[in-house]
Amino acid sequence: MGSIHNLFRSHGLTRASEGRILGGVCAGLGRRIGLDPWPARLLFVLLLLVLPGCPVLLYPILWILMPKDLPGEVSIATPDPTAPAA
Repeated sequence: MGSIHNLFRSHGLTRASEGRILGGVCAGLGRRIGLDPWPARLLFVLLLLVLPGCPVLLYPILWILMPKDLPGEVSIATPDPTAPAA
């Protein structure tokens, strides 16, 4: 399971500890693609309506596979506020 968490973390897919409601999955996915949590949640629900099969299982599976973000961790999609402007 650690290798899966490391793979997800290396791609910037972590469950958000800020802006989360349930598990932080949608907030983490939204942060990865550059969306705020609420539009990401709306997009996630819309995708669940379109996907065939049993999409209700997708959220718990992602909750298990996505690691929680580490304290002080900077996401790939989030610019570093301390970095000098280019």
